[in-house]
Parts: sequence; structure tokens; C-alpha cells
Amino acid sequence: MSEQAPAGVADAGPVREFCDARWETDVLPLVREHIRVPAVSPAYDPDWEARGHLGRAVDAAAAWLRDVPLPGLRMEVLHAPGRTPLLFFEIPGDGARAEETVLFYGHLDKQPEGDGWTEGRSAWEPAFDGTRLYGRGGADDGYALPAAVTAVRALAEQGAARPRCVGVFEAGEESGSPDLDHWFARLAPRIGEVGLVVCLDSGAGDYERLWLVTSLRGACGGTLDVRVLDDGAHSGDAGGVVPSSFRVLRQLLDRLEDGATGRLRPEALHCPIPEERLAQTREAAALLGEQVWGRFHWHGDATPMTPDPEELLLNRAWRPSLEITGADGLPPAASAGNVLRPHTRVKIALRLPPAVNSAAALTEVGRLLEADPPYGTSVRFTPDRVLADGWHAPAEQPWLAAALSTASRACFDGADVARIGQGGTIPLMGKLTRRFPEAQFLACGVLGPGANAHGPNESLHVPYARRLTASLSLTLNAYALRSLAP
Repeated sequence: MSEQAPAGVADAGPVREFCDARWETDVLPLVREHIRVPAVSPAYDPDWEARGHLGRAVDAAAAWLRDVPLPGLRMEVLHAPGRTPLLFFEIPGDGARAEETVLFYGHLDKQPEGDGWTEGRSAWEPAFDGTRLYGRGGADDGYALPAAVTAVRALAEQGAARPRCVGVFEAGEESGSPDLDHWFARLAPRIGEVGLVVCLDSGAGDYERLWLVTSLRGACGGTLDVRVLDDGAHSGDAGGVVPSSFRVLRQLLDRLEDGATGRLRPEALHCPIPEERLAQTREAAALLGEQVWGRFHWHGDATPMTPDPEELLLNRAWRPSLEITGADGLPPAASAGNVLRPHTRVKIALRLPPAVNSAAALTEVGRLLEADPPYGTSVRFTPDRVLADGWHAPAEQPWLAAALSTASRACFDGADVARIGQGGTIPLMGKLTRRFPEAQFLACGVLGPGANAHGPNESLHVPYARRLTASLSLTLNAYALRSLAP
């Protein structure tokens, strides 16, 4: 620590140097090992328990933790029949009022492998090009645990003030965190009172500054099945007599979505956008400009829904959207005969604004789609079992705003922190806000341009992850100093 720094205050230079070095020697090897484990979340692998991959991923992280030289570090892997395992750690604070706890959250389960990986890359074999580490689960979210612990270690190495920290790293987030309430009920006495929640499972607008995520969308969906016949019929015989199940499907979807604009019609799926978030979105749009849509690999002359980056950011974070993610009843084009098909079934996925109740939204969607079916056809909407509410961060306290600004400027060459709403979903965040209503929330992550979580070529931008780790360390120091103040 420099001689000019007051007692307990971390020196940003050594913090960055320590985090950079530990990423090279400690963190990257663990993330590579994590990528190699096909720890697919239970929603996508009914035989997950027999395969044992989720257990392997958690055990590898636990083995890494056992070798971390942090005084007082305690760790436990929690198991229960039929439930996904969970890794819990506890690191004592350094100073008075250590009962004011920081809770780290992340997950170790993954989305399925998927198709479309570039030659030389794959889901389960890490590939590093000097900037990006490719592979499933590195950015989402295998880096989070070692990054969190490294941030704490950077303070311990300097003797700088640090808060008590606990970590909850589950193995079911990609399935909607079905076991987390069970584990939190068991861990509540050991977690204690939480003053700051740090979630490292989110995104960034670019890699030039620290990004604070201020909101997350909810998610729900289901299967819509339209049946007109028991068997397919010759299209020349039935066409014009039997209504096409595909056309009926289009009519039903038009009740839900304006096909020309993409706006979802039911007002129950919308919510007001707070003025503070509108202002922050304008600032983010000014910083990002064309990067808002430039992060995607567009085909041919395809363009975004609007060239206005502010509107696109609001669409992504505060407005509902619909996607058809799968279909049945449609034969491959190459082998499709001249048949009027008896049925069409599609999988509907909805993203919901942060303040919309997902269960109520799903009920309204089902009512809308099943009411008065055209031509008396059989229409059935089957809701998904997994759904999640969105999340809207509580108001930032001045100490957190100042700490994030200082950390970003120190670790990102003078660039100030920026704020953004994310279109993804983390089911736990709403639960944590209700469980710890007085806590501040630091939601951030490495899912910036090109990260492509859940898709082919998922990648971790390593230089950004290193800087994020150092920024987190400085923010923890600021929290510890605040709790030490009279």
C-alpha cells in the first residue's frame, strides 16, 4: 500500500496488479477446467443426477477454494437427494462491524451445447485467442466464483479493510433456481444480515468501463397447439375447404403481437418505465451508439427494428418481446409433400418488463390465445412450469454510486461507471431483494458484445474480466470503510 493512503484504504495500482496476476495463474485454469465439464442444467437434462456432471463442476470449484490462502476461509458443498448441489463459502471481515455481510451469487450449471460453433471451437473444450476464452459456461457463469474470491484476496494482500463475505453458488440457475429457496432456508443463520449483494451473472454494454445492471426482465412461455384434422389431407382436395392450422396460428399470434412492429398488444404485459431509468438509458445510448446492434452478426442487409439506440435499449430492458423458439408438425422443407397438415404446434417464449408479474402475464396470454378459436379449431396453450419475475434494483445509496465511479475510473483508464438494463433473467434477484430489503445491489458481469451466452461461440472477454475483478475489490474496500465509519 502507498504511504499516502489512509489506513485501511486499498491502493488501486497493486489491486489491479494482483488481480491481473491471479487471473493468469489461478483463475483462468479453473475456468478452463469448468468449461470442460458438460454440467447441463436439469431443465435440459432429466438424467443430470445420474450423470454427475453438476456435482463434478461444484466439486472442482470446491477443490480450487481449498487451496486459496485466505485466513478464515470456510467452505462447504451442500447435497440433498433430488436437489442440485450448492457451494457455500464464508470469509471473515477485517475490522469492526464485520457482521455487515456481502453476499456473492453465481451459478455453475450451463445451457446445452447447441449448434453452430466455429471450426476449432466447441462447447466443452476451451479455446483462448489471447483476448477471449471460448466455451460453454466460462462467461455464464464459471468465472464468477474465482473472480469474487480473488477480489477479496487482493484486499487481504494489502491489509486493506474488507467486509465479511459469503458466497452462494448454485447449480440450477439455468432451470429457474428451483432449489435455491431450500438452500437459503438452511443457510440463513450462517449468512446473517446482508448489506450488499453482488451478482456476477449479468452483462455489460461494452468493455471500456464498469457497467452497473439496474434491471432484468422476467420470463415465461408455453406451447401453443392448433389442430384442425385428425390426419393430413391432400392439399388440392382440402385447400380452401379446411382452414390451415398455420393460418389459424398466425391469427392467434396476431392477438398477442403486432406483426408489423413487434409490439405486444396486451397492456397487462407492459409497465411504466421509471424516469431515472429513462435518463440512464439515454446516457447509455449516447455511449454505445451503433454498438447496441453492432454486437450481433447480421445476415445480408438485415437491420435492427429501429436505428435509434435509445429505443432499442428500452425495448431490450423495459418492454415485452416474443420469440417462437421451436415448432412441431412441420416436416423438413426438402421432404414436404402437398399435404394440408393436421396441426401446428409452436413454443412461445416471452420476455417481460421488470415490474410485470410473470404468473399473471402467463394467465392473460393463455386466456387470450384460447378464447373463441377460429373455425372452432382445437386450440390449447400449455404454460411452461418454469417462469420468473423480473427485477428492478433498489435506489443506489450515495456511497455505492461514489465507490463504483471511483473503481471504474481507477480500473478503466478514467472511464466512469455506466448503467444499463438487461434483457435477460436471473430468477434469484427478486427473491434476494425481498429477503434483504435494506441491502444494496451490485449486479454486473462479463456478458458484453460477442459473449453470446447460451449460443454458439460463447466467450469470456478476459481483459474485461480482470478489470471487473479489480473494480469489485475496490468497491468491497469502500463498503468496508463505510461500515467502519462512525
